[in-house]
Amino acid sequence: MFPETIRELSAQVLAEYGLAGYMLATAESCTGGLIAGALTDIAGSSKVVDRGFVTYTNIAKTELLGVPASLLHAHGAVSPEVAVAMAVGALAKSRADVTVAVTGIAGPGGGTETKPVGRVYVATAVRGGAAKAKEYTFPGDRDAVRMATVQVALERLRLARPTGSLR
Repeated sequence: MFPETIRELSAQVLAEYGLAGYMLATAESCTGGLIAGALTDIAGSSKVVDRGFVTYTNIAKTELLGVPASLLHAHGAVSPEVAVAMAVGALAKSRADVTVAVTGIAGPGGGTETKPVGRVYVATAVRGGAAKAKEYTFPGDRDAVRMATVQVALERLRLARPTGSLR
């Protein structure tokens, strides 16, 4: 179902988190659950993946993740501020040690001059630590943007994993 590069990266994330005894959660908008899907496509993922939130609408972001409506109004759903709020909200609403959140414009429509199609923000949050977002602009059609976002989100999860072990 997923490209081999995504499957391999998912398996690496699961192995690294599993060895350390860490759990993760996802908060997804533009990928619609593909990150959680890529992770749970790997057998044994239930030892690491706590849950996934698909919050495609602003109301869902507010209701499920606690993203303030004022933040959405001030910055728009596709912004680093909202990506961070999504990651922090997923941390608060889960048993995860690390979360990843994505929000963006996959296309083909919806882009503007300041927020073009392909613009995505990926944020991670670590329990007891920092939350940060990074901006990306991916080329290609809707499928390409979404798959690139999944890959980057998995890479960011690898980088966000706390050092040390809970075991």
